[in-house]
Amino acid sequence: MEITLFSLVSGKKATIKRLDGGEEFRKKLASLNIRVGKTIRKITQQPFQGPVVIEIDNTEATIGMKMAKKILLEPLEVE
Repeated sequence: MEITLFSLVSGKKATIKRLDGGEEFRKKLASLNIRVGKTIRKITQQPFQGPVVIEIDNTEATIGMKMAKKILLEPLEVE
């Protein structure tokens, strides 16, 4: 079952399955070490559809809402 990073519950981990964006989108994510196959944890999401704070490879990063909706994940834990 694929879900978006935006819809992942805060505190949960998931594996990145697909990135639904163009070359520039993928380059931006690659610069943050966000790639298919990596495990990601959603730390928190700011209110009013604000940015999403994630942890990947023991590093925190902030992703905008629109980007978070284009990162498709496979949850590692059952909700």
